[in-house]
Amino acid sequence: MKKETFEFWFVTGSQHLYGEETLKQVDKDSKTIAVALDKSEAVPAKVVFKPVLTNADAITTICLEANNSPQCAGLIAWMHTFSPAKMWISGLTKLNKPLLHFHTQFNRDIPWSDIDMDFMNLNQAAHGDREFGYICSRLRIERKVVAGHWQDKAVVASIGTWTRAAMAAIDARSMKIARFGDNMRDVAVTEGNKVSAQIKLDYQVHGYGVGDLAHAVSLVPDKQVKELVKQYGDEYKASSKVLSSPSVKEAARIEAGMRNFLERGGFKAFTTTFEDLHGLVQLPGLAVQRLMADGYGFGAEGDWKTSALLRSMKVMSQGLKGGTSFMEDYTYHLDPDNTAVLGAHMLEVCPSIAEGKPLLEVHPLGIGGKADPARLIFKTSLGRAVVASMVEMGDRFRLIVNTMDVIKCPPMPKLPVASVLWKPDPDLKTAAAAWIYAGGAHHTSFSQALNAEHLKDFADISGIEMVLIDEKCNITEFRKELRWNDLYYHLNRGL
Repeated sequence: MKKETFEFWFVTGSQHLYGEETLKQVDKDSKTIAVALDKSEAVPAKVVFKPVLTNADAITTICLEANNSPQCAGLIAWMHTFSPAKMWISGLTKLNKPLLHFHTQFNRDIPWSDIDMDFMNLNQAAHGDREFGYICSRLRIERKVVAGHWQDKAVVASIGTWTRAAMAAIDARSMKIARFGDNMRDVAVTEGNKVSAQIKLDYQVHGYGVGDLAHAVSLVPDKQVKELVKQYGDEYKASSKVLSSPSVKEAARIEAGMRNFLERGGFKAFTTTFEDLHGLVQLPGLAVQRLMADGYGFGAEGDWKTSALLRSMKVMSQGLKGGTSFMEDYTYHLDPDNTAVLGAHMLEVCPSIAEGKPLLEVHPLGIGGKADPARLIFKTSLGRAVVASMVEMGDRFRLIVNTMDVIKCPPMPKLPVASVLWKPDPDLKTAAAAWIYAGGAHHTSFSQALNAEHLKDFADISGIEMVLIDEKCNITEFRKELRWNDLYYHLNRGL
């Protein structure tokens, strides 16, 4: 797997108390662990070894260098020996990059017949990491703690999960979102305080009239349209009649114009709405699907929070098996013996979650009052998945996550859209009630590449609340969690 351009710096704490020979061994052991993490396929970014830290000035310097490095997405810290934690105060209070505390030791087993005080002086992570843990807790430093041996695959996988979340959080710090038109009229959940979002999550939300997009579309040359239509024929199942239709050609023109607009503006995510299409021939459907497949975040009806979340989930899932898409809980199957949720949208579902080659067709939409739009039609692969919703609760942002099983969907010949059928954990009644108690939106980000741990790490790094609806969810306890969270976030404003 190709490593991402982001780096994670492996920093080790020690001190001069134990002598130069011990420090040389600490340096050697730390380098070995850093190289192993760097070579692991579970870790999607480079892991860079940094010299062992033995005093406050060196620690502060490395933290400031990490802050100023655009490549550094976080620190992985380990205390090979005892590293007095007062040395870490200055650096940790200045650090603004994600932090993972790796509680490990170089040897897996105790060498019972050979162990002596030299060994004990060298291998002190069992209490050295507790000293570091204390100062992080005392300073209220948000971090992830991973405990276990550095050659344990499950341990390394957990580190890899965190690195993905950290990269998404760093990517969000330069997240520009283009909103073409406003949000759907009178809808509450797609609204939100954009200033709060920029303060807390670094989202930069920019609004544009649909006329700006229509102008960009009008500038697309016919040659570019022709090239795109040829791509459609190569990548999707499509008849020659569909490929030669005015609707598909117009969809290609919209894609090219939208892509040009987003690239020029440095945007990573965008929204559209069917209530604001002035100057466009059709609602962007195929264009949105293809842009999502290339990593852009998207939210329908002006839903910029879902758009931003989808972009972050795209960053987290890069290189993993399974796709990630904008989604909507559309309707239920309430057969008592087989309850399920049908997820779909009018047009905008990402083909990264498609099972097999998508079908390109043109059909009436029945909403928006424009020409029949082109769209990709497909079903989704079976297996485990998650959906996540980002909502604003007035005093904070909340991430709601539900785990699920994607199941086989029966044929729906009169519903020509991309869709997915799932059974939410622990069951539909409990999951739906918990989702509604938590204020989850009808728009979500769906992923078969990610799991709840990715999203929990992302929420922790971003400093936002997350509630999980999984196979252990109990409504009574879930409601208690929501109430305790309300109290915590209210009081936390004064901490």
